[in-house]
Amino acid sequence: MADLSAFDITKRWPAKNPDILQLYSLPTPNGVKVSIMLEETGIDYEPHFIDIGKDETWTPEFLSLNPNGKIPAIIDPNGPDGKPVGLFESGAILLYLAEKTGKFLPSDPISRIEAIQWVFFQMAAIGPMFGQLGFFHKFAGREYEDKRPRDRYVGESKRLLGVLERRLAGRDWIMGDEYTIADIATLGWVRNLVGFYDAGALVDYDSLKNVPAWLERGLARPAVKRGLEIPARP
Repeated sequence: MADLSAFDITKRWPAKNPDILQLYSLPTPNGVKVSIMLEETGIDYEPHFIDIGKDETWTPEFLSLNPNGKIPAIIDPNGPDGKPVGLFESGAILLYLAEKTGKFLPSDPISRIEAIQWVFFQMAAIGPMFGQLGFFHKFAGREYEDKRPRDRYVGESKRLLGVLERRLAGRDWIMGDEYTIADIATLGWVRNLVGFYDAGALVDYDSLKNVPAWLERGLARPAVKRGLEIPARP
């Protein structure tokens, strides 16, 4: 049986089965990237629900694994050379799992780095911009009288959707015929923008053709459907 005692997070969220990958997350656009990837690859894992409403990511135990205090994070008891490894940052975790399993990342070197660049595009642009739009449209920022911050993120989100729309022209997936971690990284954010954030009208989502069709294809995948609900909310 794997010994995970060196990871303080297991003191607050004990592993029932320490021999399988431990996921610390909740179903947010960043969190579901990893749960979808785990469902797609078929890796055995144990999910732990982290309640950000109770500031659980700021506890000493969680910060011991991710000093940035954000979900998701993982512990893989079967890391490189058979040693346990802890990881945070959803994009890094996707890349790690893709390399571990040999799935959802092209083997051709040029295609591989191209897929990784689209993961970085999501991490650096789509996630931050869509998240800020959500804040100013749905959460506390909606009460701000000055709408210039909201409109700034509306404009940038529309621009980014345009980038994605052009990329998907003539393609089923971001990398063409091959579904990859680039799609897994991005699906939850677009879903959240037009669903939970209810910002579709603001960004003229209905004027798009390729992005909605891509999102529909992605959400139809059984592993995506499962991953969107993991970890289950109490």
